[in-house]
Amino acid sequence: MKLIASVILLMSAGAAQAAPPTVEYFPAPGAITGRPAPFSSAVRVGDVMYLSGQIGIGPDGKLPETFEGQAKQTMENVGAALKARGLDWGDVFKCTVMIADMKNWPAFNAVYVPYFPEGKLPARSAFGASGLALGAQLELECLAYAGPK
Repeated sequence: MKLIASVILLMSAGAAQAAPPTVEYFPAPGAITGRPAPFSSAVRVGDVMYLSGQIGIGPDGKLPETFEGQAKQTMENVGAALKARGLDWGDVFKCTVMIADMKNWPAFNAVYVPYFPEGKLPARSAFGASGLALGAQLELECLAYAGPK
């Protein structure tokens, strides 16, 4: 019985001394609005990468005119954010979708699904939203596994 109590005590002491996960901030690249972004593009806490919401702003700083164009550019922007941190679509385990008009739900799914490896669709929440940043029709934020592979 003393041996079991000693083992439990040692395990508890080790757990209490475990360092909290480090938090790493990735600043947002250049300002879209002419001012620095008031957020990080991503934050890593332990083995989880939290990607800030992305909209369909293209390299030219403009939103495509069509919903499908914005959806595709949004996915490309998320993909670039993942790649910049050594991750890919197979690492994504949760997404949150904000759509200005829910009638575009099927159109978004048609663009979204092919980006993921077969059988690795992440958990997802979606909701209609009004007033998305810069007049976007869509915003997507994702969580990705960033631990050892």
